[in-house]
Amino acid sequence: MNKPTGYFHEEPLSFDYPQTESEGIKLPTLDVPEIELEHILPEALRRKDQLHTLPQLSEFETIRHFTRLSKKNLSIDSGMYPLGSCTMKYNPRMNEKVARMEGFTMTHPWMDEDLVQGNLELLYMLEQYLLEVTGFDAVTLQSVAGAQGEFVGILLIRSYLEAQGDPRKYILVPDSAHGTNPISAVIAGYDVKEIQSLANGLVDLESLENAMTEEVAGLMITNPNTLGTFETNIQQIADIVHAKGGFVYCDGANMNAQVGITRPGDYGMDVLHMNLHKTFSTPHGGGGPGAGPCFCVKKLEPYLPIPRVRKNGHGYSLDWNVSTSIGKISAFYGNFGILVRALAYTLALGADGLKEMTQIAVLNANYIRKKLENDLQIATELPTLHEVVFSDKGLSVQKGISTMDLAKRLIDYGFHPPTVYFPLIVHGALMIEPTESEPKAELDRFVSAVQSILKEAEENPELVKTAPHLTPRSRLDETTAARKPNLRWKLSPENQES
Repeated sequence: MNKPTGYFHEEPLSFDYPQTESEGIKLPTLDVPEIELEHILPEALRRKDQLHTLPQLSEFETIRHFTRLSKKNLSIDSGMYPLGSCTMKYNPRMNEKVARMEGFTMTHPWMDEDLVQGNLELLYMLEQYLLEVTGFDAVTLQSVAGAQGEFVGILLIRSYLEAQGDPRKYILVPDSAHGTNPISAVIAGYDVKEIQSLANGLVDLESLENAMTEEVAGLMITNPNTLGTFETNIQQIADIVHAKGGFVYCDGANMNAQVGITRPGDYGMDVLHMNLHKTFSTPHGGGGPGAGPCFCVKKLEPYLPIPRVRKNGHGYSLDWNVSTSIGKISAFYGNFGILVRALAYTLALGADGLKEMTQIAVLNANYIRKKLENDLQIATELPTLHEVVFSDKGLSVQKGISTMDLAKRLIDYGFHPPTVYFPLIVHGALMIEPTESEPKAELDRFVSAVQSILKEAEENPELVKTAPHLTPRSRLDETTAARKPNLRWKLSPENQES
């Protein structure tokens, strides 16, 4: 069995370090009259506490300070990061090297097109590869996040229907969809109706048929759904929606389970967004950066955001002259650095490599499912794809702990917790996505940690219910922490002793 190793260290703010007479940096001799900062700084911008003086730390102390801070967070570089639905995979360093090439970093979006032909060629090339992967007719790379890609997709649908004389009133969203779906629909001007799922997590076709009227603009469906299973009736779902003149939007956040195997454009989807910062291996988390390209069928193409990247006899250009476009949706052309990384990843793996990526992601999730099937309750008996969802059934009664307790104790074993309490259709959900990055040894270490925690819960449930123990902070009151965050750290005698 695994033993908890922990990750314990304290680190004060740089302002809280004992101040000395040393200088962190020596500035050149002043060659202009000295002026007190208070004379030129507006009153509203002046600090009222003792921190108005910058800490005087040497370069070495500063490096150590920020290195120690970086170790406070578990990351994909330090261990398995099994957040379900987030696809926290390893980001190859080659991607970073390519993205930092001078030809990319030293150009500006306002430069003349003749001076950035290489950048435009990269955008066009990435578009072509992604269209091949997804099976659609057109795409915009501008969306800087999955949620923005969703919003763009619904705007495309609305714009088309408005041109036909009726934008319609409703968008249907299954209760197994990603949480941003209904928000995107509302912001685009629609009312949302929820479609119930069956006990196995798939869309209830009868519920869909009853809700699908000519007042409905479309259906937003996540596939594979949030239980990690493929909607086996996906083409029948599309037929029901299309029969009433509606569109099917597919949330492609889980494309990590489809690339090289199947294409949403081939099974009846009209719109798709895909998170390049998930499936195509670019860094994300903590609010960014991201890229959520939006794909569509031919009849929706005229409404894509401008500018469009065009290839012509003289090279490449940006086309702003599209009168039906929904307009500009992000500054310049989206998060260009993320697009560079995505293309580097695509070219490095090639078609066969991308397919193998998917196969290994599915294999890893099923390996964890099989290893833990006798320890945790599986949420659905349907086949698992890239992620597996367990419920808390049996935990509270048999073990005396909750999903949150298990997740918190995993930190003591050196693992970032999986996604918890999502999807909402599973009680006490524990959602695990190992991705294709993890080797068998790391999967075994994770499984062993879960089994060890369950054994601990039988012998000493309080140990698990009060975890984590081997971290700078014990378990927080999460409600208070979210509403009244305290980001200060005081060097108290108690902290010094610890």
